[in-house]
Amino acid sequence: MANYGFIIDNRKCIGCHACTVACKSEHDVPIGVNRTWVKYIEHGEFPDSNRFFSVMRCNHCDDAPCTTICPVTALYRRDDGIIDFDNDRCIGCKACTQACPYDALYIDPNTKTAAKCNYCTHRVDKGIEPACVVVCPVHAIISGDMDNPDSEISQLLTENTFEVRKPEKGTKPKVFYINAQPESLTPTASAKEASYLWGSQEEGVGHNANKGTEGLGEFKSPGTTTQAASVTGFGDFKEGTRTSYDAPEKGILWGWEVPAYLMTKGIAAGTYLVHLILWSLGYREPTLLVAVSLICMFFLLVTGVLLILDMDRPDRFLNVLFRPQWKSWLVKGAYTIMGYGTLLGVNLLIAFSESGNLIWAIMLLTGAFALLTGIYTAFLFAQARGRDYWQSPLLPYHMLSHIVMLGASTLIILGTVNHLFLDGFFSVLNLAGQDRLLYLVLLIPTAIILLLQVSEPIMKHGSRDAQLAALMMFKGRYRLHYWLGSVMIGCIIPLGLLMAAEGIALVPLPFLIITGVWISNHLIVKVPQLIPLS
Repeated sequence: MANYGFIIDNRKCIGCHACTVACKSEHDVPIGVNRTWVKYIEHGEFPDSNRFFSVMRCNHCDDAPCTTICPVTALYRRDDGIIDFDNDRCIGCKACTQACPYDALYIDPNTKTAAKCNYCTHRVDKGIEPACVVVCPVHAIISGDMDNPDSEISQLLTENTFEVRKPEKGTKPKVFYINAQPESLTPTASAKEASYLWGSQEEGVGHNANKGTEGLGEFKSPGTTTQAASVTGFGDFKEGTRTSYDAPEKGILWGWEVPAYLMTKGIAAGTYLVHLILWSLGYREPTLLVAVSLICMFFLLVTGVLLILDMDRPDRFLNVLFRPQWKSWLVKGAYTIMGYGTLLGVNLLIAFSESGNLIWAIMLLTGAFALLTGIYTAFLFAQARGRDYWQSPLLPYHMLSHIVMLGASTLIILGTVNHLFLDGFFSVLNLAGQDRLLYLVLLIPTAIILLLQVSEPIMKHGSRDAQLAALMMFKGRYRLHYWLGSVMIGCIIPLGLLMAAEGIALVPLPFLIITGVWISNHLIVKVPQLIPLS
């Protein structure tokens, strides 16, 4: 069986964009998005300057993270090594765009489904080379079976030294560059121009171009100022080296719906977990179990609505359930949420049961599903290998702390409502000991989050891209969001209230916690997406 790959011979490439045009024509690629594009790197200043070209595209990786994260097998690896896609299955979840370290995937503004270079499979299956290979006037793009020793690509790989993009990702990419400039293969290694003059355009990828960027600072429209500008000042760019032309940026593809769904499922999971702690310590009341179950079911329903809204093809959301790809944490998360919702319904049915053992067993099982519901997104983010900041091993603990904070805050708010408007209907929430316990439960994760946040500036991050994202949060243009919102409002003031205040002074406490968690989730989701991948 064949094993197809590409060679880009930078000794020959003249930057004519014939490959880009041929690809667009062959596949009817819309304006503003590209399957193949040419990146320009310039060294020096006129008249002592040089320009280098690099063709960018899907790397058809042997270990392709896009195929693992795709929940419906819309992206898959063929027997010949080509990573192909089926847009009839795609739900537009955009997970593949976050998983690809090479920025090769885009959402087609016409079909609202993912697309990328598919090696012109319709041509290869007929024994014809890809369109970009045929049209290149200098034969700078070479394709073929790398396992065939008689093929040109196999011989070139044997006779030459070559580089690949981001080998540290372990994806085993199969686009090889001969004589490439290192700055062209590393997105953050060169400063980017404010505009690309003859290549500028007002719109990038249709409705997704600036989705979710409101309030995040200086993000410009794609094709003018690239996202790399947001990290300028923190990089170690080679002096006199700049990217003078590149494809339009795709914008923030996971917008406000994702941090919002982290909040709603955090409340749904954390409220039950904190109530389970109270129950295990003897604070038991069937009416409160019913109220907690109803609250969790409501926020779980809102979570489902947000997940569907975030899809560009919401009409296909049932594909996740009926055509699941079980390696994807999107699928595992969907079934976890369904299981948790079902168990909450069982809680309602048995709340007034006289069998204590039955209630306890069901509650423990429900608690396990609540825990996984609250933190599974950390494992989904880990599958998004294109975003280095999300690969942190601390992320599950971060999310666990957040859901406990949200759960305790929700029960404190319920206790206030119970006292002011329900005339003490939930007797459990009137016990002074229970109130102190809720505040203690809130104190511990809040202190943990504060410790994580204040240690961020001295923490060693796994890669340059992860470090840049962290710098943008605590030192860059989002430092006010980070220090004032997430740290001060979300942690320091609440901890001060917990340790020093009492009575009515504690009323703002849960609202400060919820605000701080929202800002923190907002930054965690959005800022890493500002780091350029190509």
